[in-house]
Amino acid sequence: MKHTERHRTQRIGWLRASVLGANDGIVSTASLLVGVAAANASQTTLLMTGVAALVAGAMSMAAGEYVSVHSQADTEKADLARESAELGKDPDAELRELTAIYAGRGLSQDLASQVAVQLTAHDALGAHARDELGISDAFSAKPLQAALASAASFAVGAVLPLGVAALAPAHGVTVWIASASLLSLAVLGVVAARAGGANVWASVWRVTFWGLLAMAATAGVGRLFGAAI
Repeated sequence: MKHTERHRTQRIGWLRASVLGANDGIVSTASLLVGVAAANASQTTLLMTGVAALVAGAMSMAAGEYVSVHSQADTEKADLARESAELGKDPDAELRELTAIYAGRGLSQDLASQVAVQLTAHDALGAHARDELGISDAFSAKPLQAALASAASFAVGAVLPLGVAALAPAHGVTVWIASASLLSLAVLGVVAARAGGANVWASVWRVTFWGLLAMAATAGVGRLFGAAI
């Protein structure tokens, strides 16, 4: 019977981008709204600010993730091309290098040599990519996936404080936005921890602390200047 296992590292490509996008969507939009609300802006101004923050933030996240992850992908391709050239130029030296890697991980010299020979015969470039360069399917850069995940998750995160700003009473809207956003961040921390197999309380504390700090800072700026920012 075939034994199939699914590991959390297989989610790392989209999980990192999704968590980052959702967290940024909640924190940046909520912080901006709290700052504007603290400056005694009208509800119309508040909502226009929130919508602009959602659209601009989602596009910025998509562009930023695509460019940064694409740079990583370009580096990986360059390293693979160089490794492929080295395999064609001096395969014996590359075989010795692979053998040394396995021996350094605890295999005996004879066994390390056998493993290197067999993996080289099966897929030489794949063996060097994985064991020399640290490039694998689970961790390889996927620019479009990261960009779409970041943009979508940012938009979802930004909708939460924006919805509260639209529905909450004008009196005390700052408290409503901050409270709902902190609750959303706590839920996000739980979801991210569960999906990634991390400690739940540490994840919740991390995201809520920085969210609270960001909102407190913008609220202070809004009250200081007393005008929409």
